[in-house]
Amino acid sequence: MSSVEIDDYLAGLEEPKRSTLQHLRQTILDVVPDAEEGISYRLPAFRLGGTVIAGFAAFKNHLSYLPHSGSVFPELQAEVSHYKTSSGALQFPIDSPLPKPLVERLISVRIAQAFPEQEDRPTARGGR
Repeated sequence: MSSVEIDDYLAGLEEPKRSTLQHLRQTILDVVPDAEEGISYRLPAFRLGGTVIAGFAAFKNHLSYLPHSGSVFPELQAEVSHYKTSSGALQFPIDSPLPKPLVERLISVRIAQAFPEQEDRPTARGGR
């Protein structure tokens, strides 16, 4: 996996999509500095211990945060209630980055689900 792949993905986007997703990328890396960057299903993804824990995508009229698990959003119903969600994506405006506390919670839940039996599992900074 390589951060260059995400660089290339972002380079192909117009503004403000590029800068909004670059902001999300940096937020994810701030929350999980040990995450490996790369591509999964042709979209930017972040892995811990070989497991994809977060990702994002750009579409014509919105951007999406991808938890790579259909069970993350049900645990955070109150936090994600004002966003449009499906089991695998949270949509947000192309010119409005997701708040860092929300990204922290999304990643914390995903890590807890991905590594349920590890006492020394990776943690998200700021997660609960």
